[in-house]
Amino acid sequence: MAEAAAPTPHPRITANPPAERHNPTKMDRVTTPTPDLWHHYGRTRNATDLAVPDHFSWTWDQTGGPGTEILGDITDRHIADLGAGAARHAAHLAVHHSPTRITAVDASPAQHSMATTLYGHLTPRLHLTHCDVSQHLRSTTSTYDVLYSIFGAIDFTDPRVLLPATATALRPGGRLVFSTLAHHIDGTPAHPDLHHTEIHAKTPTGTPTHMRRWVLRKQVWQNLLSESGFTRITTEQLPSNATPRTAATLLVTAYTPEDGA
Repeated sequence: MAEAAAPTPHPRITANPPAERHNPTKMDRVTTPTPDLWHHYGRTRNATDLAVPDHFSWTWDQTGGPGTEILGDITDRHIADLGAGAARHAAHLAVHHSPTRITAVDASPAQHSMATTLYGHLTPRLHLTHCDVSQHLRSTTSTYDVLYSIFGAIDFTDPRVLLPATATALRPGGRLVFSTLAHHIDGTPAHPDLHHTEIHAKTPTGTPTHMRRWVLRKQVWQNLLSESGFTRITTEQLPSNATPRTAATLLVTAYTPEDGA
């Protein structure tokens, strides 16, 4: 999500099987709907804090680090927030900057509903999209100038699926920026290879379950981005504020190749 994500007590580390390649010619299987594991997230804040944020932060605690300058000049640009949650960051860009359009994408029905309630009035500059993020990116080839994720979809989607789709959706020379955990919330180091961690979650009815989160070392992210076609990959670790249940942030920037490169 676009805000600090759900708690991660006692993570379970699990190896990843090979990612299933997207096959647009294969008929979609009929499956049981997946419970919305973000149904409960952010409800207390979203019921009382209705304002468009006046700042934009990449860190886990949302109090420090760089701001929108990491995105470059976004005037008259097409931008998307991947895993936008209640779309607070996207709303900030729509109100305080001048993109042609900012699209806030989230697969959670609950988060999309909250975003619509909070910021639906900001259309057409802010476009709220309820969709699987990878699916949205695959359907918007060479559409975006800038894509970003703040502890959002890049944390919670198999990067072997999401990162190639992200590269496809960016125009030549397009920019991807994302912040992710530099280590687990309980202090466990980030994975040195492609493993996910299962973290605690709840279904809409309150039944305990788990969801997957990718907490990876910077070298792993760099390799995954390079394999997906990105270039000029840089990383920066932003420190935590040393309060309980906080974490350092890994800030990553990468670009798609320019035309003719």
